[in-house]
Amino acid sequence: MAVKMTVGLDEAGRGPLAGPVYAAAVILPSDFPLQMLNDSKKLAEKNREEAAALILEKAFWGIASAEASEIDKINILQASLLAMSRAWEALADVFPESAGINNLNAVVDGLYCPVLSIPCRAIVKADAEVPEVMAASILAKTARDRIMKKFSWFYPEYGYEKHKGYPTRAHLEAIVRYGPSPIQRQSFNVRQLQGELF
Repeated sequence: MAVKMTVGLDEAGRGPLAGPVYAAAVILPSDFPLQMLNDSKKLAEKNREEAAALILEKAFWGIASAEASEIDKINILQASLLAMSRAWEALADVFPESAGINNLNAVVDGLYCPVLSIPCRAIVKADAEVPEVMAASILAKTARDRIMKKFSWFYPEYGYEKHKGYPTRAHLEAIVRYGPSPIQRQSFNVRQLQGELF
């Protein structure tokens, strides 16, 4: 009987006011050093980058995103699920047929499952309990952090390399001073946040 394998899925970037939301799907090899893994938010950046490099080298994975314009169109929850569906599709494209895609089950962090072609269950706090979801969390966050640093080259006045688009005081002050950047999530209530801080 074929051994069932777990596909872990998670996203990064639901809370920011700017930029895409990223997601990853990961199947870990049986010999992966699990002590390197944790919820990506609980890892120091150096440890997170080291773990991401090893995941990219040894695991099957897919990484995808949904852009700010898509978030504005369908809302952040649906955009997060869309990014996870895309991450699964990217993984499925590289997963060998001989390994048996029918032997895969997905676990996603949170309350809702994305649309997948394999069975899926949602578990709250899976990114702190399921190694494959921890790995997906790490890949999603490191990928999103990299793209936000790249956006800072084009829009240096917003400081994206520092806050990654999250609603920090410096970010809100930049929006007041310069207006929304081209990667601003227009559907997020920036005025309310500004009112709470200023």
